Amino acid sequence: MPSPAPDPLVRRLRDAGCVFAEDEARLLRGAAPSEAALEALTGRRIAGEPLEYVLGWAEFRGRRLAVAPGVFVPRRRTELLAREAVRVAHAGDVVLDLCCGVGAVATVLAADVPGIELHAADLDPAATACARRNLPPTAAVHTGDLYAALPGSLRGRIDVLAANAPYVPTERIALMPPEARLHEEHAALDGGADGLELQRRIAREGRDWLAPGGVVLFETSEQQAPATAAILVEAGLRPRSVRSERLDATVVLGRRRGGTGRKPSRQQVA
Repeated sequence: MPSPAPDPLVRRLRDAGCVFAEDEARLLRGAAPSEAALEALTGRRIAGEPLEYVLGWAEFRGRRLAVAPGVFVPRRRTELLAREAVRVAHAGDVVLDLCCGVGAVATVLAADVPGIELHAADLDPAATACARRNLPPTAAVHTGDLYAALPGSLRGRIDVLAANAPYVPTERIALMPPEARLHEEHAALDGGADGLELQRRIAREGRDWLAPGGVVLFETSEQQAPATAAILVEAGLRPRSVRSERLDATVVLGRRRGGTGRKPSRQQVA
């Protein structure tokens, strides 16, 4: 029997450099209500726009999260940060997803740790608009520069602070894939000269916001992990690193001293 004719949409996507052309063709067809709409979506993708912007959503830990052009698209490696935040959070805790983007980590916390007081904050108003769509109405979403975005009532009360702050060194942004460096907000990528400027601010300024026994969790790179741990030590926190080879992800946690009666750690939620 003759071979089936090649799918013209798959061929167009592959010619444009889309590695997973078959999967993308299926998703684009599923998102388009008509042939005209499919052609419009395909044109955007072939022009180099990230697939998540074209679809209007990104998948994160089995959930579809609303995204908008220009916002930081959740990466799969950040699943480790979400998992570790779930591991240390408990019912009754005040939990903050700082530099939340579209609220990827916060959505996992909301689903997996019932009974927390959940907050999410980001500098980018487009990102926090998406976070409000992705998070339950019980979560509070704030827009502003780190702790300046938060209500003063949280000072000294945060039990778990998860932060996927930008950690790409400025000079390395030019080496990132074009879908990131040409489409995502520069501020969502740029971590300063060594990539750790935002981590330093979060750790230093966070002393007044953490509760006794509170935990800070940073997503970072494997190479930067020792420097991230040193930042936490300088802020008076006891660091610990977690690595996932499967996700190619690294998280460094730091716990504030002085906690009494903290509840035992939750079992791992995979």
